[in-house]
Amino acid sequence: MDSSAIVEHIPSLRRYARALTGDAWAADDLVQDTLERACGKWRLWSAGTDLRAWLFTIMHNVFASQIRRAPARSTVDVEDVIHELRVVESHRDQAIDLQRCVLLLPEDQRAVLLLVALEDLSYAQVAKVLGIPLGTVMSRLSRARDRLRELMEAAPPPVTTRPGLRRLK
Repeated sequence: MDSSAIVEHIPSLRRYARALTGDAWAADDLVQDTLERACGKWRLWSAGTDLRAWLFTIMHNVFASQIRRAPARSTVDVEDVIHELRVVESHRDQAIDLQRCVLLLPEDQRAVLLLVALEDLSYAQVAKVLGIPLGTVMSRLSRARDRLRELMEAAPPPVTTRPGLRRLK
C-alpha cells in the first residue's frame, strides 16, 4: 500500500473524528489511533477495494472500543447551568446549536448522519463501514434527521442582550 493513498484521506478522517467526538484533541487522538491500526493491519486491506471505507471502518471500530473502555464520566447538563453561562454574540450561534444538537444524538444515529451528510458516503458505504444492513442505515438516518430537527427547533434562540452581573459573596 502506498502511504500517500492513506495521507490523502487524513483530512476526511479528521473532519469525521472531530464531528464524532466534539473535541479537537480527542479527534486527533482518534485519527492517530486509526492510522496506527491501519498501518499495523495494512495486509488485511484488499487492493482495489475502497480504501476510504476501510479507514472509516477502522475509525468506527476504534471509537466504539474507546467508548466501551472509557470510565463513566460525570456530566453536567447544559440546561442546568445555562443561566450561569456568559452570552457571546456571534454569527456562529446557529452553527454552535447545530453542533450541540448533533452531539446529543445517540451514537449510532450520529455516526450514520455524519458519514452521509459530512463525509458524503453512500448508504452502501455507510453500511459497510458500520457493519450494519442497508435498511438499518436508512432507518437510523431518518431517525437522526427527525431528532436533529426536533432538537434544533427546541434550541433556545440566540440571546441578543448581555445578562446582568450577579453579586457573589
